[in-house]
Amino acid sequence: MSVSNFLCKALLSVTLSVALLPGAITTVMAQEEHPYAKDFDVKANFRNICGFCHQSYGRQEGKGPQLMNNTKTDEELFNRIKNGKPGRMAAFGVAFSDDKIWAIVKFIRSLKADVEPENPS
Repeated sequence: MSVSNFLCKALLSVTLSVALLPGAITTVMAQEEHPYAKDFDVKANFRNICGFCHQSYGRQEGKGPQLMNNTKTDEELFNRIKNGKPGRMAAFGVAFSDDKIWAIVKFIRSLKADVEPENPS
């Protein structure tokens, strides 16, 4: 395992551990009861969690692939975010509801090379 892979996995583990602290669990559970909550900031979540591996909001390749103009179907992107890919990407199905994962897919689909990303409407 390369040092960069090790660091990426370590950071993802720490990020998920922090996200699941007791106070955060209460917040996540409250949002689960209201899946259409307006307070889910896709752009900020992507920047803070996904941006470690997917540079420039996924518009450039980093430790992970470029996501802008990805040829995978929406369902394939959804499943990759939810279930991860062993040895390559953590599963975020425990951190995000299905509605939030679909919002992330919509965000990825809206990415343009020279346009600042915005939260999906």
